[in-house]
Amino acid sequence: MGKPIAIDVHSHPQTEEFLRAMGARRQQMAAYFRRGREPVSFSAMADMYRDRSLMTVIVNSDDETVSGIAPAPNDLLARAQREHPDVFIAFAGIDPWKGKAAVNEIRRCHDELGMRGIGELNPGRQQFRPNSRRFYPLWEEAARLGMTVLFHTGFLGAGAGTPGGMGYKLKYTRPIPALDDIAADFPDLAVIGAHPSWPWENEALAIARHKSNYYIDLSGWAPKYIPPQVIQQANSLISDQVLFGTDWPVIDLDRYLAEFAALPLKDAVRQKVMIGNAARIFGIEVESPDN
Repeated sequence: MGKPIAIDVHSHPQTEEFLRAMGARRQQMAAYFRRGREPVSFSAMADMYRDRSLMTVIVNSDDETVSGIAPAPNDLLARAQREHPDVFIAFAGIDPWKGKAAVNEIRRCHDELGMRGIGELNPGRQQFRPNSRRFYPLWEEAARLGMTVLFHTGFLGAGAGTPGGMGYKLKYTRPIPALDDIAADFPDLAVIGAHPSWPWENEALAIARHKSNYYIDLSGWAPKYIPPQVIQQANSLISDQVLFGTDWPVIDLDRYLAEFAALPLKDAVRQKVMIGNAARIFGIEVESPDN
């Protein structure tokens, strides 16, 4: 691959191990998004991104305490990163309810596996309030190690369209107060609120304007549906805090790229959103596509 044109900060591996860890959500989300979940190897995924001159953050999740389903091992993402370093940036899945074991797993993923972040943490599925003091040792360790933390925010695809939403509750995914508290209490921690946070997108924008260590990734929404105030703010006050992301396989890469190209972003802002901001956060040296 030549120069990457973008860093997709949010994609989900689709190997057998990750699909198995979804449990009943695999069929539910396929029905809701009208997009099946078939196995895709890491090699095939890497080629798909490489062919489009993209890098991507591959995320993991661990909700074993709540669901009883064992997660895909973080070692799988770390191995994919080692085998495809030009494409993959690996984030670790952490179950916050596992306490000291979760803290130790964060340390292992950083020190032994070379992973750069934690996430996707999903407070709705994991049924936890990130700003509860019982979870602060997790964010303390992430900040100490210089790891980025990525949280799902806003509407949940998991459980959507089913009676009772499979028991998942949207109250856990509201960015204020939970993520505002974390960004305030850990100013050295890069906190990413995944997706535009609908129906609380204005809360996410307010956090980003108030705290420079809070970032909004645009994943999970077809770009033509991204709320206009998000684009307006990206073009002005928070241009350094908005990140390109797809949520693949929820959204097709080619569709996302085509619709993203049509967004009314200033040229300088587009470069920041697509690659510059993420490269800075993750400590990755990449050349601008214009160089």
